[in-house]
Amino acid sequence: MVEIAVLLKQVPDTNAKIVVVNGRVDESAIASWVTSPYDEYAFEAALQHTEAAGGSITAITLGPARADKVLKDAAALGVTKLVRIWQDDWQDLDSNQVQSALANAVTAAGADLVYCGKQSADRNQGSTGPGIAEILGAACITEVSESDSAGSYLRPTASGSERVTVSSPAVVTFTKTQNELRRPNVRGIMMAKRAQIEVVGGDVSASQVNFNGHSSPAQKPPGKTYEGSDSVPEVVGLLRDEAKVL
Repeated sequence: MVEIAVLLKQVPDTNAKIVVVNGRVDESAIASWVTSPYDEYAFEAALQHTEAAGGSITAITLGPARADKVLKDAAALGVTKLVRIWQDDWQDLDSNQVQSALANAVTAAGADLVYCGKQSADRNQGSTGPGIAEILGAACITEVSESDSAGSYLRPTASGSERVTVSSPAVVTFTKTQNELRRPNVRGIMMAKRAQIEVVGGDVSASQVNFNGHSSPAQKPPGKTYEGSDSVPEVVGLLRDEAKVL
């Protein structure tokens, strides 16, 4: 039976206010954190895979203690193997370091398949899946929109789509699928409160990226309001000459 490692990343809610203090994002000011949406589709695919063909799932995340929430959410849907990777001296890990730490956890879990989102909702780099595949020497299929328990995956091409099959070990990254994401019931949520999370550290190489700081985007200029039919010629001119939409 297959062992699937699902990588779940905790990201700020898209409606959360992001505050930059002294060149760094103040994470303590972020009121709401969620599981990265594409990772949720990867998780649902893993649930359906193991329900159809047997096997088990290990949910893995990398982050501080607040990231336990994404693992508890997985536990509420029946996952019993939960791993969080973190060391308190880690800060601003680059993508290579993240991939290395995750690959080590995947290896320790004995996973045949790795499922994750095609990119995270905060950084949108899309490097985690392919990077882990490179480290593990595994096949990699990206932007999958449909999958089955036989190892068949549908992904886009320049001219449409193609269906491919792969044998393990393999890393599969998911885009939005047609699957309805399931949500835990009250019983599952209560059981998840008692779920045990294994916290592991790891050795990562020196960063290859120099972090210079975060900055907030430039403020948008205030909007303009026009009233009455007399303003129509001016509005049309602005739409044509400035906005370039006419």
